[in-house]
Parts: sequence; C-alpha cells; structure tokens
Amino acid sequence: MRRRDIPVLPPRFGAALFDAAVHRVLITAPDPAWRDASPPGRWQDGRVGSLMLLDSASLYFRAFYGVPETLTAPDGTPVNAIRGLLDMITRLVRGRSPGRLIACWDVDWRPPFRVAAIPSYKAHRAEADGGESVPPKLTVQVPVIREVLTAAGIPIAGAAGYEADDVIGTLAAQADVPVDVVTGDRDLFQVVDDERQVRVIYTVRGLTKLDVVDEAAIAERYQIPGRAYADFAVLRGDPSDGLPGVPGVGDKTAASLIRSFGSVDGILETLDKYAASIPAGPRAKLAASRDYLTAAQPVVRVATDVPLPPLDGNLPVSPADPDAVERLGERWGLGSSLHRMCDALAAG
Repeated sequence: MRRRDIPVLPPRFGAALFDAAVHRVLITAPDPAWRDASPPGRWQDGRVGSLMLLDSASLYFRAFYGVPETLTAPDGTPVNAIRGLLDMITRLVRGRSPGRLIACWDVDWRPPFRVAAIPSYKAHRAEADGGESVPPKLTVQVPVIREVLTAAGIPIAGAAGYEADDVIGTLAAQADVPVDVVTGDRDLFQVVDDERQVRVIYTVRGLTKLDVVDEAAIAERYQIPGRAYADFAVLRGDPSDGLPGVPGVGDKTAASLIRSFGSVDGILETLDKYAASIPAGPRAKLAASRDYLTAAQPVVRVATDVPLPPLDGNLPVSPADPDAVERLGERWGLGSSLHRMCDALAAG
C-alpha cells in the first residue's frame, strides 16, 4: 500500500484535535459545507444508500502515524491506531451518511499469484517468516481493531489469497449503489468509474485531509483518461511495492503512451504490428520490457472476482455485541472514541 500525497480537489472536513493534557482525541463537527461541496443533484453528494468501503490496513497505518503514541490503554499498550481509526469512521459516517459500511481486510498482504508473476512484489517489506514488516507498537493493535469493529457491528470482508484492494475491487464491481472507497493507497484509483458512481476518498495527509477522486481528478493530475490509472501504474512502476516499471519511462512518458495507445495491451499490439508509430526512444525501452509489461498487468490490477460470502453492511442501529463493546472500551481505554463511533453508526 502507498502513503504518498497528491493534491486533488480537497474537501473540507471536521478537524481532529489532540488534547495532550487529557490524552483525548477531540472531534469537531464536520463542516456542513463539505457535505454539500458538489453541485446539487450530482451522485458525488454522498447520498444516503451509498456503500462505503474501508481499506482497513491503509487507514490504521495512517492512524498509527497520525495520532500520538501517548494515547495508551491502562496497561500502557499504545491505542493510537485504534482510536484514530474509530474517530475517522465517526467523521466519515457523520459527514458522508453512507447506507452501508464494510471494512476490507488484507488476509494475504502478498498474494502468491502476484509474487509468482513479479517475484520482487513487496519483497523488501517481507520478514524472514514471510509476514509483513509492521512496527511492533502497531502489530499489537491490529487484533484489537478487528475485535472492536466486529463488536460494533461493522462487517469485515477478506478472503484467503487476496489483498484488501481485491476485496474492494470485487465489492465495487458488484455494487448497484454509489460507492465511496476510503484509502490512502493510490493503487485504488483504478476502481474510479463515474458511470458506475465509484470514487475514492483519498487520505492525503494523516486522517483529516481528504480528497475526493473521480475521473476528472485523475485526468487533471496525471493527464490520462480517468479510467486508465492501472495501465499508467504498470508503465511507471512503483518501488514501494517492488514494481520496477519500464526503465526510463516516467510519469510524463507513461501518460503520453497511454493517451496515444489507450492501454498496455494497446502498446503491446502496436509494438507487434506498427512499431514504427512509437517514437524510437520509448519503443526500444518498451520492447526490452515486453515480458514485464505482460506479467505486471495482473499484479497491478485489482481482482474483481474474489469469492466472498454475502455481506449486508447496513449501518448497525446498535452494537452487535454491546457487552463486548463495553469490555473492550474499558480494557483498552478507548473512552469516548468507541462510543462516538457507535452513536454515529446508530444515527446513520
């Protein structure tokens, strides 16, 4: 997953303020102007009935690095990622009024099918045992996050052999309502689809700066068609995920190639049939990277056919397990963060 910032259509959002004196995260009311930022009548208004998909790992990493580690449980265990994530969910539900909410999970952070295609995929982030390198102070919080979300009634969706990105891609493809994907990972820009009313709510910095990404935003930022992000990403690569890209092809050349030939498949077909129509410099680089271009496409593209059980996702009017909510809140010192989230879910 990536944690880079891009400037795209910044919405207004209620601020999260940390009060160090009492070790609390205080949430101000969402700015009413943010909810109505889109022109009246557009699907981007976030109307009731939409589906909100959380890229859970991306968001709890953001929370971990964005909320002070001085937030701890009574026994001193850090809970900054837990409380930061709960507070963000509260703001999203209050500000966007989704009809359904699902937390998508990395059951396999480095799926074998991607490693088989590109062995370097995320290899630099793997521990000796094959697990992902995660700060110890975050590692202890992840199981608690799962427990808390489950007790609150937020369904968690994941599948063996797939990343959360694939779960999101599948649920977005199946949805018959507007979809908001909340993530700090630009890989998921590829699911943006104005016709199907799918857009990304991108966490630019920390937890409070959010950008709404639709096809126009992608076209403006990268100078490519709004649905061409995956092909663009294949060409330029991403060292943070161990994807080399085509050597010597950066953002500008990748964008130019996509505008000219439409897709990676279009580029490969042109190399086979009309090679002279590609400028000599890029042509040689693309020809030398033909095997990579073929192998990288299923690595970069999210799956849209992940086997998932039926998921409701309707906002819970009450916690699924009220006793567990109280127990977890007391055990981990989650204070008002947990109760605020449950109240926001109940209010819809």
